[in-house]
Amino acid sequence: MIIGRVISGLGIGFNTTTIPMWQSETCLKASLRGKLVAIELTCLVFGFVLTNWMNFGFTYVTTNEVSWRFPLGFQALLAVGTVAFVPFLVESPRWLCLKDRHEEARAVLARLHAKPIDDPEVRASLEIIIETIAEEKADGEISWREVFHNGRQQTFRRILLGAGANVFQQIGGVNVVAYYLPVVLERSFGFSPRMSLILSAVDSMQWMFWAAMTTQVIERFGRKKLMIFGASGCSLCFAVTAIGLGIGNKVSNGVAVAFIFLFYFFFGMSFMTIGFLYPSEINGNRSRNLGAAIAMVTNWCGVYLVVSVTPVGIEQIGWRFYIVFAVLNAAFLPFIWFFYVETAGLSLDEIDRVFVLKHAPGSSLTYDQATVQAKEELEIERLEISARPEKGGSNHSLEKPMVDHVEGV
Repeated sequence: MIIGRVISGLGIGFNTTTIPMWQSETCLKASLRGKLVAIELTCLVFGFVLTNWMNFGFTYVTTNEVSWRFPLGFQALLAVGTVAFVPFLVESPRWLCLKDRHEEARAVLARLHAKPIDDPEVRASLEIIIETIAEEKADGEISWREVFHNGRQQTFRRILLGAGANVFQQIGGVNVVAYYLPVVLERSFGFSPRMSLILSAVDSMQWMFWAAMTTQVIERFGRKKLMIFGASGCSLCFAVTAIGLGIGNKVSNGVAVAFIFLFYFFFGMSFMTIGFLYPSEINGNRSRNLGAAIAMVTNWCGVYLVVSVTPVGIEQIGWRFYIVFAVLNAAFLPFIWFFYVETAGLSLDEIDRVFVLKHAPGSSLTYDQATVQAKEELEIERLEISARPEKGGSNHSLEKPMVDHVEGV
């Protein structure tokens, strides 16, 4: 059992790190990147819904071994389906360029664009990626030592932002609800064990609904506004839950239950998707693997912490335990407001350019100004590359950028 948990844990760790990153790197339209990751997270919550109803269903099974062996074995079917599907996926063109496998990257980009391999748009996409990677490679190979230094690419700052989004996701209290909602409903609200399982399963279904609705707002409102919305709403939900349980009468308990259920609206429309999306887009090409890995380590450490303390917290301090998460979510707000950079609508190359422009020596640009300039520069580069005839059937390496960076504009 322990060995199985270790192996499955490694698999989950690989998937949670790799899949959002792969989706971001193979998505050619910046306007779709957030939607794709939101769809991924909706599928993830569907698995959670399935698990909740399965747990409830097996309360009617009297054979103890079947009640725990079947749910464990059922997961293997989904894993087999995933393995069978993987060979049909394309490799990330950015990873291929990072490994100097330019012809393979060109073929992948042509497939993603649904255009011929020599199409100007395919060539422009390839050369922009090569240029961005070449600029980053000038700083040498990424190392753990560099994690703690900013440099021209602001590596440390960007890794912290990605990891911080996962701190907000996990320390904000989602697993008080996701892992322990039946326990919370039974111990804090007095529901029967079976009714607690039913309500928990129903609640997970509305979580899946709000996760799906994120596809409609993630690009329209952006990451930063949704995180502010989520932190504010989650703080409100835990505060009202604490107050309702503290008062302790029938009406206040009903209000507390309602706000526990409302939590998934705010969380599902914000941190659920952004915690996985943000590290995959805020980190540069050289540091994306490392940054995503650090973000997921942060994520699972947060899961472990909250899952470990929740039963003890509810047992020892009762309704006051929910105040902790109300305060934590409120504390996230200034960090999001002052330090987080909006990435919605920006390509991964534009995000890289934003940090280079904003933190260039002598630059007085704000992030908004750097964003506008980055989009203008890269659009000019794309147009020039598309208009320029390809030499010798291949033009894989750029000695210098097509457009010089104009600082301070």
